[in-house]
Amino acid sequence: MNNMSKNWKSAIFYILIPVLLVVFAFMIANQQNGTEMKYSQIVNLFKTDQVSEFELDLTSGALTYKTFDKPEEEQEYKVPSVTYFLDDIRDSIDEYNEAHPDSQIVYNYKQSSSRNWLFNLLPYVLIIVGGSLLVWFMMKKMGDTMNNETNRTLGFGRVKTKSVENKDKKTFADVAGCDEEKAELEELVEFLKDPQKFTDLGARIPKGVLLVGPPGTGKTLLAKAVAGEANAPFLSISGSDFVEMYVGVGASRVRDLFSQAIKKAPAIVFIDEIDAVGRHRGAGTGGGNDEREQTLNQLLVEMDGFGTNSGVIVIAATNRPDVLDPALLRPGRFDRQITVNRPDTQGREDILKVHSRNKPLGPDVNLKEIAQLTIGFTGADLENLLNEAALLAARRHKKAITNAEIQDATTRVEMGTEKKSHKYSEKAKKLTAYHEAGHAVASFYLENHDPVKEISIIPRGMGAGGYTMYQPQEENYTSKSEMLDSLVSMMGGRVAEAIALDDISTGASNDLQRATQICRDMVAKYGMSEELGPVVYTDENNEVFLGKDYGHVNNYSEETSARIDEQIEKLMRQAYDRTYSILKEHYDKLDLVAKTLMAREKINAEEFDALMKTGELPETETEKSEPDTNAQPVNGGETAEETYSVSETQVSDGADSAVSLSDSGLSDTDKKEASEDGSDNI
Repeated sequence: MNNMSKNWKSAIFYILIPVLLVVFAFMIANQQNGTEMKYSQIVNLFKTDQVSEFELDLTSGALTYKTFDKPEEEQEYKVPSVTYFLDDIRDSIDEYNEAHPDSQIVYNYKQSSSRNWLFNLLPYVLIIVGGSLLVWFMMKKMGDTMNNETNRTLGFGRVKTKSVENKDKKTFADVAGCDEEKAELEELVEFLKDPQKFTDLGARIPKGVLLVGPPGTGKTLLAKAVAGEANAPFLSISGSDFVEMYVGVGASRVRDLFSQAIKKAPAIVFIDEIDAVGRHRGAGTGGGNDEREQTLNQLLVEMDGFGTNSGVIVIAATNRPDVLDPALLRPGRFDRQITVNRPDTQGREDILKVHSRNKPLGPDVNLKEIAQLTIGFTGADLENLLNEAALLAARRHKKAITNAEIQDATTRVEMGTEKKSHKYSEKAKKLTAYHEAGHAVASFYLENHDPVKEISIIPRGMGAGGYTMYQPQEENYTSKSEMLDSLVSMMGGRVAEAIALDDISTGASNDLQRATQICRDMVAKYGMSEELGPVVYTDENNEVFLGKDYGHVNNYSEETSARIDEQIEKLMRQAYDRTYSILKEHYDKLDLVAKTLMAREKINAEEFDALMKTGELPETETEKSEPDTNAQPVNGGETAEETYSVSETQVSDGADSAVSLSDSGLSDTDKKEASEDGSDNI
């Protein structure tokens, strides 16, 4: 009411503006030039024979006259009535003219045309029209503001869903690498197309389907494909869209979402990142009732409320199923959980085929080989890989994507962009070369370690001074021997610095950190310690942010904690000693690889294998056809005039060691994530 009162007061103010302008204009128009005179004084001038000449407008009553005492000064007056004025002065004029035939009063009467009359009214018309337009504009703006405020208030509790347009519709043909997941979702498609087939048999279609899996595995794409195959409306919303600072807004939006879905049934409701609103109740650290819980309660009620065969299916996606409330996962709500894992080799090949449809590939590109080299990549990673390759091909002015762009894009996605403009001293370059050579040479002599894929002392990513990449194997489990060998590989950088340079640097900090974590997992998580036995000392659900574990304490004694630390230290020392023994025995190979890195800055898998087995780099096609007889061999087969393509830039201070995707205590499904962390800074 207060707002309405203020708005009407403003409206009255804007209405008064043109009225005042019109009044002011009339006042200006009616203002007399010179000294203001009364009607009786004007008439007296004529009766006392003071007027020498005059002119009277019979239409408007405008009088213009001159007097005998001021013959050069023309004065104006507007008579109120022309008829009465003429009656008052006619006798005086006639008498004067008869008495003074030689100096009679000169007078003239004129009749104004209607055009002049309209012209005189034009300013007033413009003022009135302009004022009216101003009032209309102000009132319209004020009305729009009131409507917007009303709509904002009324629509605040409404949900804004995203619908898929026909041109953006997806089908199962656009989804690859998850055949089992598609098979499970095909039932939903059949139900949406022909629900009678199921209801006649008394079957109850799942109300909700929860898609669980790592980011980028295609959960959202699967949901869109279901809607596209069934030709049903697809209402998409993020879990965070329900959360607002105002009490009750989230619950209101949940009600509105299901109301829209029921009206459009058969339809699919997709809630992305449902963990934003469906977290375990009671996990908050505050004392009051969380607004998030109100929203979750309403979601539970709505999923219970609409009919079993109402034609509305809820599909939700999350990569944190462990934090969801158990009531959300019970039968009758999200009946079915579908795990969308990272694709295997065949799945990656199928995904690459889908994403390469609109990209011209060179004859040397083999999608099967790319799939074998990209273990741990998700569908989103592979799409990004091909896109980066296409960008590189365009930058190099090529008409098609060749294998060179694929390899460069793979390294770019895994390790970051090369920083060729960074320069650093010869001392830092030598340190980086021996550090990375230590990783590679140590892993070469390990039985249970992945082969070297590439070694480089060119910095990439954030602060990475160099890296050693490995080609992981596609396995579901990691054995104890593999974990012990990965510790030796991680120690390679630190040990190589100590042996070759008789000094150590901070470059191995990340190596030591990850090695320590693997040792801790072996002892406390996987029960691989002989002294402590097959006992697990860690809790998988001990995240502090869950709230219910805010006051979490270890479930073992201080004495046991000390024994765990002793076992970790023991494993680290054993790995260090093994690494020292390997690199000391094969120092010639360490020195050869390090010096080759200093000259070439990058070594691929074939070149590294040749160096380790023959002590020489493999010949290129150019060398085979045109051998260089003048080149002098140095450092175990390296030539002074390199025929290989060598980077012309120096590298910034720092060394980086990226370990194999299997260099962690995790299963190979997490190797991709582990490799993204595998970088040291010197």
